[in-house]
Amino acid sequence: MSDIRPPAQSQPYPGRTEPMRPQPRDEMRDYEGRGLLQGRRALITGGDSGIGRAVAVAFAKEGADVVFGYLSEDADAQHTVGLVQEQGRRAVGVRGDLADESFCAHLVRRAVDELGGIDILVEHAATQTPVERFTDLTTEQLRRTFDVNVLGVFWTVREALEHIPDGGSIIITGSINGLRGNDSLIDYAASKSAVMNLSVSLSQVLRDRGIRVNCVAPGPVWTPLIPATLGEGGAEGFGEQAPMGRAADPDEIAPSYVFFASERLSSYYSGETLAPTGGEIQAG
Repeated sequence: MSDIRPPAQSQPYPGRTEPMRPQPRDEMRDYEGRGLLQGRRALITGGDSGIGRAVAVAFAKEGADVVFGYLSEDADAQHTVGLVQEQGRRAVGVRGDLADESFCAHLVRRAVDELGGIDILVEHAATQTPVERFTDLTTEQLRRTFDVNVLGVFWTVREALEHIPDGGSIIITGSINGLRGNDSLIDYAASKSAVMNLSVSLSQVLRDRGIRVNCVAPGPVWTPLIPATLGEGGAEGFGEQAPMGRAADPDEIAPSYVFFASERLSSYYSGETLAPTGGEIQAG
């Protein structure tokens, strides 16, 4: 984990890793793979930095090849490609906006062309914008949030399903905010609740094909999205409200995705939510 609490800082959306202080641990440097995903083919949305990067590297260390989508952060995306390639695995980054239905279809086709199929689909990309008051939430912002966070997930899953073999795995990123709401991230929390419910419904729809659908719902995690969306005040001391007194590093969250991706570890799990929240206990 990072030793330093984040100082006040901000940067333009969608955020880059390099300016962050402290630097997040997102390269899985001390992670040792066991071949749990040997020969698997993974598509990750939002894989250029943060949790998505850590997941891509962890999958590679377990033996998987990776295609990932990203919005616009070319330097971060190239760094993730290099980290995966260090493990001797194939990596391709595809730039585009998940709010565009045609891009979602293109991303899936690109993954199939590059890898020959998709065994693991990780729906991770998301956007957020805080508001001070509920009445500040514009229709434009609401639609943008749901286009990326909900419709982007729907479109990508729908396009990918014909390419995912029986016995595959779909993992959707939820959020602690989808479990308990958030008074400043109102549309984001609602969108995360929506995709978390979608994961449960999909687990039922795909049960006969043996495709497991699960959700990871993290608490506060130190990623570029934080200084890029919460500003100096939100970034300063980010995560101190968690019972553990700090935010997680992406490296601490990625093993949850390995767990759900690996049939060896989670063959009896579907429709489940794993919530690494730093000790925050949820009812139910």
